[in-house]
Amino acid sequence: MVPEILHRKLTAILSADVKGYSRLMGEDETGTVRTLTAYRELTSNLISKHRGRIVDSPGDNLLAEFGSVVDAVQCAVQIQRELRGRNTELPESRRMEFRVGINLGDVIVEGERIYGDGVNIAARVEGLAEGGGICVSGAVYDSIENKVALEWEYLGEQAVKNIKKPVRVYRVRMPDEEAPGDVGGDLKLLDKPSIGVLPFVNISGDPEQEYFSDGITEDLITDLSKISGLFVIARHSVFTYKGKVVRVDQVGRELGVRHVLEGSVRKAGSRVRITAQLVDTRTGGHLWAERYDRELKDIFDLQDEVTQKIVSALAVKLTKGDEDRLAGRYTDNLEAYDYALRGAEYYSRFTKEASAQAREMFQKAIQLDPDYALAYSRLGLTYLHEWTHRWSQDPQLLERAFELAQKAIALDDTLPEAHRVLGDVYLWRKQHEEAIAELEMAIALNPNYADAIAGLGDVLNHAGNPEEAIRLVEKAMRLNPHHHVWYFYVLGLSYISTERYEKAVEILKRGLMRNPDFMIIHLLLAGIYAEASRMEEARVELKEVLRISPDFSLEVLKEMAPFKDQARLDRFAEALRKAGLR
Repeated sequence: MVPEILHRKLTAILSADVKGYSRLMGEDETGTVRTLTAYRELTSNLISKHRGRIVDSPGDNLLAEFGSVVDAVQCAVQIQRELRGRNTELPESRRMEFRVGINLGDVIVEGERIYGDGVNIAARVEGLAEGGGICVSGAVYDSIENKVALEWEYLGEQAVKNIKKPVRVYRVRMPDEEAPGDVGGDLKLLDKPSIGVLPFVNISGDPEQEYFSDGITEDLITDLSKISGLFVIARHSVFTYKGKVVRVDQVGRELGVRHVLEGSVRKAGSRVRITAQLVDTRTGGHLWAERYDRELKDIFDLQDEVTQKIVSALAVKLTKGDEDRLAGRYTDNLEAYDYALRGAEYYSRFTKEASAQAREMFQKAIQLDPDYALAYSRLGLTYLHEWTHRWSQDPQLLERAFELAQKAIALDDTLPEAHRVLGDVYLWRKQHEEAIAELEMAIALNPNYADAIAGLGDVLNHAGNPEEAIRLVEKAMRLNPHHHVWYFYVLGLSYISTERYEKAVEILKRGLMRNPDFMIIHLLLAGIYAEASRMEEARVELKEVLRISPDFSLEVLKEMAPFKDQARLDRFAEALRKAGLR
């Protein structure tokens, strides 16, 4: 039998659905169907006008394809404009907002239907859009960036269901929309010297060396962050620019920094070449530039030299504490260091499989250098996150993380990351005072440690001090403008704790735009809605909780939630029970 030859093609795929469709139908089926029919007719006409075709339209969903990415995006923008105008004629509770996602991908063609990952990614990207909004994949953005007069907000790499690799996602800023920002759009400069270290470019000609250039970047960020007189943007935010051609003035505005460090790394055999330049984001002028050709064994001295050059160029006066913190080096074993860099690259992917690979790398680093404190700390982090993300229910995971953090501190008590890991473990063990002490130590050792600052806010939330938690997480967001989704969770919980529920819902929904599969945010929303007797919305959120974590239950909640006030936990659990959690 001759095998069937599948017909494939590259196409732009537009996926759309209605936000809150179940609620609209539950309140008024006839009115909802009437509005949907009218909106579908408008949408179909616009798709046809932009040379697209509708592939499928079950229920409130719509799938269309275009031969041009430009046509697909311009069509989506016009659809949202027209629907926004129509919605102004309806009561707010009856407005019908579509979420739109667009991907450029390879699809399988079968008659009039199309299938494949290209379609699946479009649907997942759509799920990241807000009502009335448009999100696109990195493939679309790369094809269209300079071809349409639109502004974009980078949402980072998103882990999407049933797709192995994370997908870069961008949100279209509608032309009549104010530029949003996690802490207020373009950020103002501070009084102290400020810097963002952009990911150093790997020019080794070998993609397998990406981990090394990323590691050099992260080490420089870590060293500069220890200096109390500097304001240093966190790794997570600067790495959103990785692989992109950006202007330093744009970076300066988006991160709120006066200076940017950029450079490249070439590693070949036993030698390494690093170029670095420090740029003023307002003028574009170079304050300092250098090229280093060194033996690989001199890499640690080279990093120290670059740090000192930056400090000198910015005229930052080092305190005795700064000097002491900068003096430490974590290992002299190059091979162990290399494994630790590989581990850090795996860990940054935030998946169960990548975390297991990271653990293997950190274990190899420790075998080569049994006194490598940073490797113990990061190994502990893999166990901690396996437990917090419920990738495993092994009760020994938390204890293993605890032991490794203690080992790291025993080897080097000036290691901020180890104190942070230990603080997080103490929180989950409901030892709040110990958690506060460890996280305060981490911040004292690294004044720019955004994750530790947000983490301390998380502990204070659970310990009963949400006002201070708000101050801390907002400070962390300024240090890390393109922060991880869990910052939204901490801030949202703070507003719940201070009974500012509308603000909490707003913040938590922004978090779901960043990652719709962040289970704890769905759980908090379910609790808010249940306590407000908005049971249908609470059940929708609980359905999402159980989709993401099928074994989640009231028992699991009571076991894991680290509230100091038992009555507060009981009240939250009772609200979720009424909404249907068992």
